[in-house]
Amino acid sequence: MTCERMIQMRKITADFVHSKMVEEKENVAASGQETVSKKGAKKQAKAAKKAEQKAENAAANAAENAAGENAVDHAASRYGVSEMIQSKDKRSEREFLLVPELSKHVDKGLVWVRGRVHTTRAKGKQCFLVLRQQSSTVQCILAVGDVISKQMIKFAGNIPKESIIDIQAKPIGVPIKIESCTEQFVELCVEQLFVISQAKPQLPLQIEDAARPENPDDAEGLNIRVNQDTRLDNRVLDLRTPANQAIFRLEAGVCRLFRDILTDKGFTEIHTPKIISAASEGGANVFTVSYFKDSAYLAQSPQLYKQMAIAADFDKVFTVGAVFRAEDSNTHRHLTEFVGLDLEMAFKYHYHEVLHTIGNTFTAIFKGLRDNYSREIEAVGQQYKVDAFKFLEPPLILQFSEGVAMLREAGVETGDEEDLSTPNEKLLGRLVKAKYDTDFYILDKFPLAIRPFYTMPDPNNPIYSNSYDMFMRGEEILSGAQRIHDPEYLMERAKHHGIDTTKIAAYIESFRYGCPPHAGGGIGMERVVMLYLGLDNIRKTSMFPRDPKRLTP
Repeated sequence: MTCERMIQMRKITADFVHSKMVEEKENVAASGQETVSKKGAKKQAKAAKKAEQKAENAAANAAENAAGENAVDHAASRYGVSEMIQSKDKRSEREFLLVPELSKHVDKGLVWVRGRVHTTRAKGKQCFLVLRQQSSTVQCILAVGDVISKQMIKFAGNIPKESIIDIQAKPIGVPIKIESCTEQFVELCVEQLFVISQAKPQLPLQIEDAARPENPDDAEGLNIRVNQDTRLDNRVLDLRTPANQAIFRLEAGVCRLFRDILTDKGFTEIHTPKIISAASEGGANVFTVSYFKDSAYLAQSPQLYKQMAIAADFDKVFTVGAVFRAEDSNTHRHLTEFVGLDLEMAFKYHYHEVLHTIGNTFTAIFKGLRDNYSREIEAVGQQYKVDAFKFLEPPLILQFSEGVAMLREAGVETGDEEDLSTPNEKLLGRLVKAKYDTDFYILDKFPLAIRPFYTMPDPNNPIYSNSYDMFMRGEEILSGAQRIHDPEYLMERAKHHGIDTTKIAAYIESFRYGCPPHAGGGIGMERVVMLYLGLDNIRKTSMFPRDPKRLTP
């Protein structure tokens, strides 16, 4: 029986079942007076007949299987394990389709598709196989007939999950919605099947388990979970889940939007050194590396080089690159290596020119994600509970002192010059959300004592500085400030922080030839994605995370 005939039979069966249900309802209404004993007798007779039929079918199948093992395989050339692809042939006659394109090719002949075996199940003369391409899935069917042999069915049913296969098949429309696949109204009738890369039979984790929705409130749900270490130890498999595919495509969207928005605003992208001669942020949280006969450091920030670019008349610059922090912090939001989205901009008279530019850039990114990545956000939401991210336009700006006052009103004791602790950050985020209905806000005028040496003090109040942080869902995602552009004042502030000025001599020297006033900030990309999606751990948004306990894979 061909798979087209099987689909026709399924439609006929569905129609028949529907008509029988209607008929049974009518019969029940008409025969309401029949006795229970008569029904019982009919039920027993039906069960006996069913058992007899089952035994006959089993015997017939056993005989057929025995014959099939010895029969000539008329489909031998249509399936098997392909030889290793070493670019020997171009096979340009094979034009491959993407799974989402299949609906456009229904009943238009044979097509080629490459994907992974998501699931496979062979029974008797049929095999049902779900083919997966990234996050898209389609049901494939093989049925014994003129094209497909019994041996081919057995081969297809034994292909290990996650193996990569090429199939040639006819896309056919189906009468019944296929709930388990993303392509719900098309099915592939397979005519050829070749294994391109075979996976190990035993996988360290099952994709179905890794993709299972995390809903602790669902008492009826399956309590099968893949823990974080198992996921990260087998990250190549874990990244194949629909949610992870969506997370990292959305993350790419954040970088693209950051670049496009700033480029449209007249910014120039630059690339800065990651091996430097002095700790860019000061302090001890820096990785030391051997540099020939001397020592060097991995950059904690591109800060100094962004400023030097401003001094070199680039006016507005941004950079996307790795940032290293030697902090022994095993928290949900810290990494020892992350992707920094940094920008720096000259201004005319007030650093708020820059602050508003950054705030509006975030607003544009949020709008871009909302409008262009709704499918990815939905895919993440199918596994993780995702609350829609709320933001105001223009963004909310509060003074640091206002934030402290809100915390004190809520019963928190905190000093005027004390940095916000993580619990206080989160509490302030909840208070802001309750009062202003926004998940994103800016806190301006931080205390000078808790900011880096190159931060410009507030000319009206020496306790504070011309610096700011930006927050998403109550967690910091950007720290920025107006930078000191006067070399003598910069030297004074560096010495105040205990920094060896001989090691930053080139940096300070760059301001001796005239430098415009400027400000900027640094953003943690993984943290932005984590908080936008409302996820609980930054390791979910770092493809191969690095923290104090993880250096592999």
